[in-house]
Amino acid sequence: MNFQQIEVYYFLGIGGIGMSAIARYFNEQGKPVMGYDKTSTPLTTELELEGIAVHFDDSVLEIPPIVRLTPKDKVMVIYTPAIPKDSIELNWFTEHGYTMMKRSQVLGLITQQSPCIAVAGTHGKTTTSSMIAHVLKHSGVRCNAFLGGIATNYGTNLLLDSEADWTVVEADEYDRSFLTLSPVLSVVTSTDADHLDIYGSHEYMKESFNLFARKLTSNGRLFYRDGLPIITSELPVGVHYETYAVGGSGNYRAEEIVIRDGRYFFTFHGPQGIWKDVELGLPGTHNVENAVAAIAVALAVGLDEQQIRSGLSSFAGVKRRFEYRIRRSDLVLIDDYAHHPEELRACIGSVRELYPEKRITGVFQPHLFTRTRDFADGFSEALSLLDEVILLPIYPARELPLPGIDSQMLLDNISTRAKKLVEKGDLLAELTSSPREVIVMLGAGDIDALVAPVAAAYSA
Repeated sequence: MNFQQIEVYYFLGIGGIGMSAIARYFNEQGKPVMGYDKTSTPLTTELELEGIAVHFDDSVLEIPPIVRLTPKDKVMVIYTPAIPKDSIELNWFTEHGYTMMKRSQVLGLITQQSPCIAVAGTHGKTTTSSMIAHVLKHSGVRCNAFLGGIATNYGTNLLLDSEADWTVVEADEYDRSFLTLSPVLSVVTSTDADHLDIYGSHEYMKESFNLFARKLTSNGRLFYRDGLPIITSELPVGVHYETYAVGGSGNYRAEEIVIRDGRYFFTFHGPQGIWKDVELGLPGTHNVENAVAAIAVALAVGLDEQQIRSGLSSFAGVKRRFEYRIRRSDLVLIDDYAHHPEELRACIGSVRELYPEKRITGVFQPHLFTRTRDFADGFSEALSLLDEVILLPIYPARELPLPGIDSQMLLDNISTRAKKLVEKGDLLAELTSSPREVIVMLGAGDIDALVAPVAAAYSA
């Protein structure tokens, strides 16, 4: 594909975090970029402020005239698999012979322009890829980055450099998107079961992660969390592989983790030696593990100890990944994207490490009916780690309701005595009805729209 011949880029699902990064990429090239999404969000508002036209009605009449007036072979329509197959616009473009490409295909082509660092995993990939990109950029390495979240240090999910030596990309397992990439360096953070509506079984999903590992170029390097079911005997000839972990026997590992004034410090052990008192700029033992992966990649790129230490200590995290919205002695409010049982356990465990003497209230919005069905027991067990649980109705995203699958089924199996199911419109009144010490708002749906009102109520 020669992007130079394309004059107009049209996105179906432009408000998605991965789609928006690519839209921004082409917008920076000076090409007309526009698109459709289901609902207006802060991210689509940002795109509009950057000069990208966005509409929210799935209608052929809403497609801008420039798309119709430009020859079809000079228009590229980029879509996400999350767009329903009965989408009016999707079918119109298909029927009229426009060039149609999935987001993952386009990302695969873009990342061929410089050596690619790809970070995959059912969880941890957004923070790890953002951390790697920051450490590189902070150290003066010229790089592009396509991220699955808004990096707090930069306020965007896209870093661009016209003379980039590396491209860091979050490798998305959804719809096997990551198989379009051909990385030089790869990280696999986790292979826990997820997206079973796509994969059908955990075994098939693990097979896809092994296929991703085999996408490495000759003489590439793979770093994967110790214990993951990566079949190293099937890696391409010349690929070097190593493991990382917190404790254990990883080639790269963190030990002696301590918390000082809410910040995490650890001792790093690697082939290059032992580094004591490495400071991480965001909380959580799971993020220490992500930092070990970032160190391994940074060393492979050629950075030294001091550059890496400085990058990690200055990394401010990713929006909605253990993001503090209020941090006072009388109240803490944390916003987190956790939407899988293992992510909930990691987040709640980190909160407990930081605030062992405080009462922790969790507000959780389940994401997708199929995910709630597939991991119902895991969700209930993880949420039972809280002192108080407030459940919101399931956020459906692209799905229709499933009979018998709702938040009540989770609530019934949560062992925490203080638990309640609340409608979104009643949440603020519920939270402010009695004193709270630590509130954690969890989920990947539209719960993020409720975080600001809650923070404002407690800040008044």
